[in-house]
Amino acid sequence: MKKALMVWGGWSGHEPQQCVERFAPFLKESGFDVRIEDNMNVYTDVEYMNSLSLVVPIWTMGSIEKEQEKGLLDAVKAGVGLAGWHGGTCDAFRNNTNYQWMTGGQWVAHPGNIIDYTVNISNSEHPITRGLSDFAMKSEQYYMHTDPGNKVLATTTFDGTQEGAHWIEGTVMPVLWTRMWGQGKVFYSSLGHVNSDFEVPEAAETVRRGMIWAAR
Repeated sequence: MKKALMVWGGWSGHEPQQCVERFAPFLKESGFDVRIEDNMNVYTDVEYMNSLSLVVPIWTMGSIEKEQEKGLLDAVKAGVGLAGWHGGTCDAFRNNTNYQWMTGGQWVAHPGNIIDYTVNISNSEHPITRGLSDFAMKSEQYYMHTDPGNKVLATTTFDGTQEGAHWIEGTVMPVLWTRMWGQGKVFYSSLGHVNSDFEVPEAAETVRRGMIWAAR
C-alpha cells in the first residue's frame, strides 16, 4: 500500500488541522495508508521518509530545524512526491531558501486581504486541470515570488486597486504549478486560506488531483 504523510502546524489562522482532515479521507479512499503528524520530527526518520509515496506539508510560518529540513528535502529529491497549498506550503519557513527552492515559491503579500478574484486555467491539458474552466474565488489573492522553472497550470491577474498597490495592475501571478525537486514531483496551489475555501469545487479538486499526480 502506498504511504502518505500529512504534517500540520504553525499559525492556526490557516486552519491546518481542519484542512488536513478534509483531504486525508480522500487519500485513504485512493488507496493510501495515511499518517498525520503535528510535529516535524518525523522528517528525521530517514527510513520512514524514504518509504513514502507522498508528503503533504501544511505548516505556516514557524521554523524548521536543520535535520528536519534535510530529511524532507532529501526524501523528495530521492523521489517522494510533495503536494501542498497556500501558506501551509509556501509561507512555511521564511529563512529557509532551500525549502523555498524545492517548493518553487514564497508568499510576499495579499493586497486587500479577502477579495473577489478570478483563477484562470492556463494549461487545460494537464491531468490536474483537464476539463476545468476559469473560476471565481473570494479569499486572499496571493502575490508570490515564484521560480521561473515552475510549470504553471493556472494564474490570477491583479487589478492594482487594493491597498493602493497600483504598480501591480495587470500582473499575472501563478496560482497552480508543478515542478521537480530531484526525482520528486512537486505540486502547489496558492488557494486555501481557510478550510471553507475548499468548498469551491475547483479549489478542492485541483488539490485532490495534485496529490495523486505528485505521489510516486
